[in-house]
Amino acid sequence: MLLSEFDYRLPPELIAQEPLADRAASRMLILDRARGTWEDRHFTDFPGYIKPGDCLALNDSRVFPSRLIGRREHGTGGRVEVFLTRPVAGEELVWTALVHPGRKMRARERVFISDDLSLEILARGEHGERTVRLNPRGDLYEVLERAGHTPLPPYIRRDDTPSDRERYQTVYARERGSVAAPTAGLHFTPEILDRCRRAGAAIARLTLHVGLGTFQPLYTEVIEEVRLHQEWFHIPEETRQAMDRAKEQSGRVIAVGTTSVRAIESDPSQPETDLFISPGFKFHRTDALLTNFHLPTSSLLVLVCAFAGTELALAAYRHAVEQRYRFFSYGDCMLIL
Repeated sequence: MLLSEFDYRLPPELIAQEPLADRAASRMLILDRARGTWEDRHFTDFPGYIKPGDCLALNDSRVFPSRLIGRREHGTGGRVEVFLTRPVAGEELVWTALVHPGRKMRARERVFISDDLSLEILARGEHGERTVRLNPRGDLYEVLERAGHTPLPPYIRRDDTPSDRERYQTVYARERGSVAAPTAGLHFTPEILDRCRRAGAAIARLTLHVGLGTFQPLYTEVIEEVRLHQEWFHIPEETRQAMDRAKEQSGRVIAVGTTSVRAIESDPSQPETDLFISPGFKFHRTDALLTNFHLPTSSLLVLVCAFAGTELALAAYRHAVEQRYRFFSYGDCMLIL
């Protein structure tokens, strides 16, 4: 399979730049795999699709302010943007990061972020990655809360605002570690979750810390050659039991977001996953999927095509474009049954 098979035309004006005032006000495209049909609805209708015995699998990873803006120590003292992606194994202060402009940044060069934070470039990696050492005055995450910015995706072409700290976060976020929100969960409110419980669903939490793979393009045209970055995940025993009960009671495991799918379909004995799901993959846990609309030729769109069927998924995407749905992180959603 070729990556170009997972493309579609998206007018730039359909890329949502701001969240809706009401989290639950998004539109929702219902995609029925068995019938090969779709229907335009709203996310407030979501609890109506819940059946007794279902299990909602939610990724409770919490986004931290991982985007840093500072100035170079040498030369002109020019502006530098550093996007932290994940800590190096066994190290608290050594991280992999994306640095812009990265080409001019040499090993041992320092960047000043704030009075409480500086960093040093340690090494260069592939595809623009750098290894950096952070030098905070005090607890790292407390310093990042003061000095860092919300890591809005690059297709949101504006600076982050104080309101993004809360809005680019699910209402059930708990475990700090993601550099991007598990965006399918952004639509939920406490009231919607309560309606799902009353409809008979178990609410099960898992954690997958969203990392660099969410932002970087796929660098090969051949799907079978794709390799994703490792991402840390954990599925508690009570969540495994809740999913097992759903299966035993003829209920469904409804994954909220592609990150939840990757977690529950990965080997639970491993602490990290680089699972790449493409057409032909056999899903063992996932029975339904709530997901936002994803970038053309991205690993996330390939996953959606694997679950829904490529032809049906891309036809539904074309319909969403025609109907002027809002796309990507702050956009609308799709429920695949």
